[in-house]
Amino acid sequence: MRSATGDHDPSQAWTEVDEYLVQTLLPEDEVLELVVDENPAAGLPAIDVSPLQGALLSLLVRMTGARRVLEIGTLGGFSTIHLARALPPGGRVVTCEYEPRHAEVARRNLDRAGFSEVVDVRVGAALDTLPQLQAEGGDPFDLVFIDADKPNNPHYLEWALRLTRPGSVIVGDNVVRGGRVVDEASTDPVVTGTRSFLEALGEDPRLEVTALQTVGSKGWDGFALALVR
Repeated sequence: MRSATGDHDPSQAWTEVDEYLVQTLLPEDEVLELVVDENPAAGLPAIDVSPLQGALLSLLVRMTGARRVLEIGTLGGFSTIHLARALPPGGRVVTCEYEPRHAEVARRNLDRAGFSEVVDVRVGAALDTLPQLQAEGGDPFDLVFIDADKPNNPHYLEWALRLTRPGSVIVGDNVVRGGRVVDEASTDPVVTGTRSFLEALGEDPRLEVTALQTVGSKGWDGFALALVR
């Protein structure tokens, strides 16, 4: 693929491959297609995970046998639905969303998908919500998906460790930032927060970790995956 300037444009190929993989591997899904349409119509930013990434979250829930899932960053509930669908009977997702308008859209989408009784949407700053979850004294979470404001990712990681158990899985999204994560001189809070998050993952003896770069319809990014020892 070449851009208008004649230079190779890999992003078009990434998107085409994503489309091919979705068509080949994933069944048609009217509920999720409605969510994809509903979110931008409601004015939400187009920062949902991709369908393939959502399917990966579902597989992680199933493969780990997770019954309690914590999501930090709900947006319109696209990833939340993927997480909820993979739960065994009696499982539960708690998802934290800062923006009340986003939470309202997410609740509509979750209700349409049949998960309003399975998912607990907590509205407010996650750094306020997470201590409340700890105070409630519920069972540890088996899987945590961190996909919210990146400057606070190191704090979210520490709370994830407080709210999980040995054998739990922590997934952090958007850790490559189009390659900007390698810029040591960056003053962008998104980049510095992401770098601090990755450094905390790598330095913490409680975790076994890796990170993978991804390309596709969402551009060049990646996710970190950690197992609590």
